[in-house]
Amino acid sequence: MLASVQPMHIPDGFLSTAVAVALWVISAVVIAVAFRRVGKELGEREVPVMGVLAAAIFAGQMLNFTVAGGTSGHLMGAALATILLGPWASVIILTCVVGVQALIFQDGGLLALGANIFNMGIVGTTVSFAAFSLVRKLSGGQKWGLYAGGFLAGWLSIFIAALAVALQLALSGTSPANIAIPAMAGVHALIGIGEGLITLGAVSLVMAARPDLLKAGETRNKGNALVWAAGGLLTLLLAVLSPLASIHPDGLEWVAGKAGFLQTAREPLIKIIPGYLFPGVSNTALATILAGVLGALIVLAAAFAIARARRRKTS
Repeated sequence: MLASVQPMHIPDGFLSTAVAVALWVISAVVIAVAFRRVGKELGEREVPVMGVLAAAIFAGQMLNFTVAGGTSGHLMGAALATILLGPWASVIILTCVVGVQALIFQDGGLLALGANIFNMGIVGTTVSFAAFSLVRKLSGGQKWGLYAGGFLAGWLSIFIAALAVALQLALSGTSPANIAIPAMAGVHALIGIGEGLITLGAVSLVMAARPDLLKAGETRNKGNALVWAAGGLLTLLLAVLSPLASIHPDGLEWVAGKAGFLQTAREPLIKIIPGYLFPGVSNTALATILAGVLGALIVLAAAFAIARARRRKTS
């Protein structure tokens, strides 16, 4: 069954103004630090990788997968971005992805944007970096540590980010902690398995084709023609497949429905391309694909421009 992509992130209304503003401030500070650090840590040949990876993550997030209990999950991408380019680049990549989703596609509220960046870009990245680094250290640099670390980083990034959302809901008075935390933990423990497997698969493919990309922060000796070609084709494929996304609600929406606070979500103040449906196109599948391609291009341009600008400023 073909369907349009459903909103995936925290809408306005789920969080109190105080919690939302506090998370905006924290996110802004971390993003500012990431801007300064990313130019110093990225090699010249890594700049295109950052743009292509951001576009692929955007397209990948549109392809929800069904999990048990009539709910769905989607790629977050923080673990993969962290493993390939390091934590500071990951923060910028997720900020570009989540920012475009909120501003252009009305996926996640504008007031809640700071919280969505915090949960996915900051919590997801921090957890991924800690888990991957620890497993790699325990493995003594052996290959099994790369794969095990990739899976664990993916799973934990989803699980801990979900717990952060649950805590924010509780602090906002939206849902009691004894309801929000177990509900979010249960469903996202399953969704995290999908994230872990996707991360493991992506790391395995990169290891086979371009193992140098797994050494974040080092200057690449190989050209990026393969990166552009493979990343572009993957992004296009994910966008084309996006109409096949699961029609079930994502983890947060499912919990909101079960816990009785789904009705607190507020409609966005502006509507540009809501629901990932390109305006003026009657065919739902084609409208979704066009929206996905447009969004991926915007994210690619934003991430590439940021990386290029920071690289030039620090060189």
